[in-house]
Amino acid sequence: MANKKTFEDNLKELEQIVNNLEKGDVPLEEALTEFQKGVQLSGELQDTLKNAEKTLTKVMDEDGKESDFDLKDQSTDQND
Repeated sequence: MANKKTFEDNLKELEQIVNNLEKGDVPLEEALTEFQKGVQLSGELQDTLKNAEKTLTKVMDEDGKESDFDLKDQSTDQND
């Protein structure tokens, strides 16, 4: 069973791809393959960040239900 790569692992791999492509000494076919892999990694990283953001902006209400965190509601509650 293969272990799922972490966000940090994917980020390091993307950085390595970018560094290799920036050097400019990669054969064209390999550069295209690496570019495609980089685009895929970038998408996976963006999805991970979006999911993390969604998780961080959820709060539990008094009934134990999740709801979106709203700064406006928090500031008005504190003024009551």
